[in-house]
Amino acid sequence: MAGVSFTHQPQDVAHVETKYRTIKTKIPVPESVPLLEEMYALECRAMHGQLPVIWDSADNFQVKDKWGNVWLDFTSTIFVANAGHANQRIIDRLQQLLNKPLLHSYTYAHDTRIAYLRKLNEVTAAQFEKAFMLSAGTEATEVALKLMRMQGAKEGKRKGGIVCFSGAYHGRTMGAQMMTGNVAAKEWIGHHDAQIHHLPFPYPWLEEVQQSPKAFFERTFEQMCEQQGLSAKEDICGFMIETFQGWGAVFYPDGFLEALADFAKENKILIAFDEMQAGFGRTGTLFGYEHYNIEPDLLCLGKGASSGLPLSIVMGSQELMDLPDIGSMSSTHSANPLCCAAGLANLEALFEDGLIDNSMVLGRVLHRKLSELKDRYPNVISKICGKGLLAAVIFENANGEPLSELCDKVCEKAMQKGLLLVHTGRESIKIAPPLSIEEDALIEGVDVLAECIAEAVEQTC
Repeated sequence: MAGVSFTHQPQDVAHVETKYRTIKTKIPVPESVPLLEEMYALECRAMHGQLPVIWDSADNFQVKDKWGNVWLDFTSTIFVANAGHANQRIIDRLQQLLNKPLLHSYTYAHDTRIAYLRKLNEVTAAQFEKAFMLSAGTEATEVALKLMRMQGAKEGKRKGGIVCFSGAYHGRTMGAQMMTGNVAAKEWIGHHDAQIHHLPFPYPWLEEVQQSPKAFFERTFEQMCEQQGLSAKEDICGFMIETFQGWGAVFYPDGFLEALADFAKENKILIAFDEMQAGFGRTGTLFGYEHYNIEPDLLCLGKGASSGLPLSIVMGSQELMDLPDIGSMSSTHSANPLCCAAGLANLEALFEDGLIDNSMVLGRVLHRKLSELKDRYPNVISKICGKGLLAAVIFENANGEPLSELCDKVCEKAMQKGLLLVHTGRESIKIAPPLSIEEDALIEGVDVLAECIAEAVEQTC
């Protein structure tokens, strides 16, 4: 969030009372400020920077505080609550385990773990034969890094080269940060893994990319190899691909990943997809990679996997997933009963309650409305990106310069009007409501966003 500090001085704001939003106090709520200040005093500041709202409860696509305010949630708690906050299927399965009781088993087996693995195998593509469950997305990308290098060694590769993309984000642990495409984010490490490489991201608005995405891949990969003395066949064992560029929900242009996949197959290079933000129905398909005409070797999953509990997953073939010896990979909370229960109920909700279809259908509504918004404000909105119930509104002026401060103002105004947006700290605002949202609520939220943009533009531009 780039160190942005939102005002903690309670503001007089217009009262709101609609079917989906209620604002009846000053914002931030005066009584909340001392509590926030106490939290800041007791907790490391790296955790802070969000909008000053203290959540008390969250239900479906609404968030409530204890002072009577209700917000429409366009964040899904950062792409987690895909099945809706406190989804009843998930609550019921958790309650069954609480009543047993069974809260933890380390890596001992339990029925829910087996049922969840069975369901995962059933709904995923044929090459994803086995799974490894963890707690956080960064653990999953670290595991994929390890598996790609182990397979490279098995194939007799000279080096464990992993190719990632500039601007990508893969987590906060050391290996994940080295794969991340943000140089500043990994300065703390003090050194860089010489076998982790980065290609420039093929932004679809770049002229060279528009001319030929395939040629762009071939040129940049060849240039990387020449500069670093690498052989694709002998030195590169894996591609780590974020399904879309996170900050702006920017998908790869048609043809780019297809060219990459053909090249990877020719040179025995594995492809891992980091699906943390894209998975579990978010983009209108079960997984975001399905928008490309390729089949990955490894999937790194998380966030929306359980719609609320800490669960991440790596999936791949039996050959890949069984590379590590028995007992050589585990995590304290791997396959935790509660997380498995939530994951199982989450999949049932996605498929049996039609939430993936809802994402696809309402995604069309969302993107149509946002395109209209772009047409209304062409001097500050340059692009609308994303698919399904995922969108990014990118704010740039007529010269292509980022309007990050305008985004900050829009997010703060939206909070004051009863709408929570994904504040990136950059020139983008992301939108990702629970897939269970209703159409009139979605439209109301976009209308509120439009009001906030109008007010912010009037005050700053």
